[in-house]
Amino acid sequence: MVRAALIATILTVAGLPAAAQEAAPAGRLSLDLNRADQEGTACRLTFVAANDYTSLSSLVLETVLFDQAGRVAALSLFDFGDLPQGHRRVRQFDVAGADCAALDQLLVNGVASCSAADEPADARACAAALDLTGSAEGLEVAQ
Repeated sequence: MVRAALIATILTVAGLPAAAQEAAPAGRLSLDLNRADQEGTACRLTFVAANDYTSLSSLVLETVLFDQAGRVAALSLFDFGDLPQGHRRVRQFDVAGADCAALDQLLVNGVASCSAADEPADARACAAALDLTGSAEGLEVAQ
């Protein structure tokens, strides 16, 4: 009886590192708003994506742009397309009618859709993996 309890304890302790690894984050999906440039009547937003999360065949983010007075200037879906794991990609989005100089903040309101290359991905898991930064001068990024 004591021997069976000892074996059960050893198996339980031996299984802890594997269980801890399974609970660890699967990686990060880093999105950096790198530039905001005026292109005619549109504000062109340039993102650099570094995907250490999982290969994605599709990522669509719901974004909100705020002006300097805190008012909503634009609400858009940004389709980042495919983002292979272990690679960086640059994606650009033109926001029609937006003046880059008048913008103050970009808010990622949520993940509209997210699909892994091999299987459907959970939008909540993709949202949890997001790591947003903003190096574009004058435009804050929030999540």
